[in-house]
Amino acid sequence: MKLPDFEAWAVFAAVVEHRSFSAAADALAVSKATVSKAITRLEGQLGTTLFHRTSRRLTLTDSGRSLAEHAQRILSEGQAAEEAAFESASAPAGLVRVAAPLTFGIQAVAPVLADFMKLYPGIKVELRLSDAFVDIVGEGIDIALRIAELPDSSLRARRLGPVVMHIVASPDYFDRVGRPRHPADLAHHACFVYTNTSNPDVWRFRKAGGEEAAVRVEGPIRTDSGDAMIPALRAGLGIARLPDFMIRGELAKGNLEAVLEDWSASAAAIHLLTPPGTLRPARVEALIEFLSESLRKSCGAFHQNDSTP
Repeated sequence: MKLPDFEAWAVFAAVVEHRSFSAAADALAVSKATVSKAITRLEGQLGTTLFHRTSRRLTLTDSGRSLAEHAQRILSEGQAAEEAAFESASAPAGLVRVAAPLTFGIQAVAPVLADFMKLYPGIKVELRLSDAFVDIVGEGIDIALRIAELPDSSLRARRLGPVVMHIVASPDYFDRVGRPRHPADLAHHACFVYTNTSNPDVWRFRKAGGEEAAVRVEGPIRTDSGDAMIPALRAGLGIARLPDFMIRGELAKGNLEAVLEDWSASAAAIHLLTPPGTLRPARVEALIEFLSESLRKSCGAFHQNDSTP
C-alpha cells in the first residue's frame, strides 16, 4: 500500500490558508521552491490542478476547493497529534484564530478572552470581528461563532444558546404610523433589512401556541450591519429586527420600543463552529471549552432578561 504524501497535503493546506506560495513558505520555514515542488507533486499524484496561477493572483480551482477541507483536516490532526505527545510536559501554547460577529464579539467574546489568556499565558489569540460570512477552512479559522440558523455542512457545530430577536422602532415612529398587532402588518411598514441571512426579505414568526407567520418586508435601508440601523431607528425612519444584546440599552432608555413580543421573531442561536476532524490542538480545545462555558452563561443571561415566551 502506498502511503499518502502527507507533507504535500500539509503544504497545500498552508498555501490555501496564506493565499500564496511565498507566505506559505515563510509560515512553514521552508523555501518557496519546496512549496512549489510539493504542490506540483500532489497535483501529479491526484491527476488534477489545484490552483490557477497568474503573475498577480493565486486562486483555487474547483478541484482544489473541494480538496482544501481534507488538506486542512490532515494538517490540523497532525498538529494535534504532535501536541498531544507533548501536552503532559507543557501547557498549551501557540496561536488560535477566532472569528465572531462584530457587536457580539465586542460585548461577549472580548471580555471573556481576557480571562482565558490569564489562565493560558502561552496561548495567543487572533480575533477577527466581522458580520461577513467567513470561510472557516479556506481562511484557516480554528473557531467561529455564528448567530444563525445553520444549514447542513461538514463543519462541527456546538449550539451555545438561543438569541432573542426583537421587532423595534422609535416610539415616535409607532405614534406616527401605528403599532403592528400581527406580523402581517409589517408588510405595510418601512422595515430595515439585514442582508447577512439566506432570505433577508422574509421575516418568520412563531407564537407559543404553534401559530406561524411569514411576511415579506421592504424599506429604506438594507445593510449587513445591525449597528448601522440604530441611528435611523432612533430618527423614526422605520422598523428593524435586531438581537436583544444589540438593542437592550436602547430599549431600557426608551429610545426604542419593542412590539409583537408575544411572537418569537427568529429561531436563531449562537453556535460555535470548528473545521471537520476529530483531533484538535490542545490550545484550540482549551479555548473551545472555555468559550462554550462562558458564552452559555451569556446566552442564559440574555434569555432570562427577556419576557418573550
